[in-house]
Amino acid sequence: FLPYVENGTIILIGATTENPSFEVNSALLSRAKTYILEKLPDEDIMLLLKRAVEDKKKGLGKYNIKIDRDAIDFIARAADGDSRMAYNILELSFDSSSQKPGSTAIIDSMTVENVTQRKALLYDKHGEEHFNIISALHKSMRGSDPDAAAYWTVRMLEGGEDPMYILRRMIRFASEDVGLADPGALKLAIAARQSFEFIGPPEGYLAIIQLAVYLSLSPKSNSLYMTYKKIMADIKRSLSLPVPHHIRNAPTRLMKEAGYGKGYKYDHDHSGSVASQSYLPEKLLGRKYYAPNERGFEKDLIKRLKKIEQIRNKNK
Repeated sequence: FLPYVENGTIILIGATTENPSFEVNSALLSRAKTYILEKLPDEDIMLLLKRAVEDKKKGLGKYNIKIDRDAIDFIARAADGDSRMAYNILELSFDSSSQKPGSTAIIDSMTVENVTQRKALLYDKHGEEHFNIISALHKSMRGSDPDAAAYWTVRMLEGGEDPMYILRRMIRFASEDVGLADPGALKLAIAARQSFEFIGPPEGYLAIIQLAVYLSLSPKSNSLYMTYKKIMADIKRSLSLPVPHHIRNAPTRLMKEAGYGKGYKYDHDHSGSVASQSYLPEKLLGRKYYAPNERGFEKDLIKRLKKIEQIRNKNK
């Protein structure tokens, strides 16, 4: 068989739901071009369903049928990227809703629920409920309620939300609402994202729930967020303030002659590796942006800031 494939006598075209690395002869596999078909996104499944409902020749268009958007969305989520499953659910929903000949078959979320034996969660990935639930999750974590945070996380996942969207919001939360009160929060957030990418659903959902609980129980600080806001306000007011000459880069003779880098003190040559010099633009000298609070690791950072200031004053 293999020689005929090699010389072109036989053109082999095949499809399988199994992993060809395990199920197809390795010698044959090495001579074939393999294409991996990924899951279809919900939007594409919904488009196929609408075509099936409207197609009078191959679909259900020749029947009196009425299907609402929620039902189509539910079928798409239940199919989980498999168009064949979506068609099967649609056909079963149609069969179960058909009454007398000539009557209108009405397919709604309840019809699909009965067919799939799955509950249609009140969740719209593109509408108000989407923003309501992500807000509930964010505020639950900020309010240090691990039970509520885990609940809303699972609600979103079971409602068909993109797990990567939830993870992006949690990564943002790790910096914005936890920050340096627990530097490990951001590391765990990145690790949760990598874990989910590696494991996938549904087992990978546990990494997301773990992160939601951890962020809820972490000490909270919005110091970094407030730092960003204060700096942005100054930038908008003062625009492009020049870099002080003593901390400018001076790779050429012309730049050195212009005073670039002149007077710069190399911190490692000074006590505590802290030289007595300024780094902000002249108009912003003395401005304080980062103000840590008394929670978590930031308590240690307050001590560190005071120590740096003492060393800087001593080295004047």
